[in-house]
Amino acid sequence: MKVDLQSGWLQGAARVPSPNHDERPEGARPELVVVHAISLPPGEFGGPWIDHLFTNTLDPEAHPYFREIAGLEVSAHVLIRRDGQVVQYVPFDRRAWHAGASSWQGRTRCNDFSIGIELEGCDDLPFEPEQYQRLTEVILALREAYPGIAPDAIAGHADIAPGRKTDPGPHFEWPTLWAGLGIEKSGLA
Repeated sequence: MKVDLQSGWLQGAARVPSPNHDERPEGARPELVVVHAISLPPGEFGGPWIDHLFTNTLDPEAHPYFREIAGLEVSAHVLIRRDGQVVQYVPFDRRAWHAGASSWQGRTRCNDFSIGIELEGCDDLPFEPEQYQRLTEVILALREAYPGIAPDAIAGHADIAPGRKTDPGPHFEWPTLWAGLGIEKSGLA
């Protein structure tokens, strides 16, 4: 995998452009990767619902839960589906709206300097080996394209928004990710 620096798109990823992004603040560059988990409806996988959420086309009548989230304007840069398919919604040089109120190493507003990667999943189930493989490939491509992302500058949504978010959840295998990236690290992000 490789990032096209002129366009900000990941070569080989499916593209589903989201309107939910804007310019990063002047001088801000990607320095952090935030790992999320998402399933729509909660606990269900597959289907078009994540694409619809990130493109503001989610039908609130298609499922009772969708009424609760109708009107949200959110996005991530990338989604990695259960089968390892990579979908990109926002170019990496733009600010996706994925982190919300957040802080990392004393810096607030993580959307300004981070890249958000959603894994199709939930807190209650393990992720698939294909997802770890693709996540590793995407992070390696990002680190090559954006040298400001330190090798271990990877956090879960729960790490940057503690008490508000729990993803990617207790079943996410941080040691598997660290090993794939060649990082010796114990514990969580």
